[in-house]
Amino acid sequence: MTNIIKGYVRVVDKMNYLIGRVAMFTIFIMVGVMFYSAITKTFFTPALWTYEFAQFLMVAYFLIGGAYSVQLHGHVRMDLLYGGWSQRTQYRWDSVTSLITIAYLILLLYGSIDSAIYAISYGERSYSIWRPYMWPIKLIMTLGIFLMLLQLISQFFKDLAGAKGKEILS
Repeated sequence: MTNIIKGYVRVVDKMNYLIGRVAMFTIFIMVGVMFYSAITKTFFTPALWTYEFAQFLMVAYFLIGGAYSVQLHGHVRMDLLYGGWSQRTQYRWDSVTSLITIAYLILLLYGSIDSAIYAISYGERSYSIWRPYMWPIKLIMTLGIFLMLLQLISQFFKDLAGAKGKEILS
């Protein structure tokens, strides 16, 4: 593999690792919001914003952390045949599935960019009682999809190298 590809893999892996480590703490904010919601519903006037805000935090946690999960091979994988294959065959199969996922993420990114532009242009709001603007979460979704796309391209290069019997260290 060329130095440009090795550099790309190193930069993307390091960036997504750091972003993923920070995104992990979003779960604590979400737990805090849900705890606040439980307290206000039990003892005070319920806050209208907590449920939807917790959903937004979950979307951010899931999508921003998605690239980190791909990097650590933390995603779910069915192992009916895969475990019995040789290491190089596994790398070859992973290369194919990475390409399919990259194609899917490109379509998802196109749709998310279009949706974010619409939300910004028209001041789109949620239909809930709270009625928050939708552009912040749509930008976060777009960013998360973009980071996953970058990470899957990095993973594709690592899988391709593994299929050739080489290794790219990140």
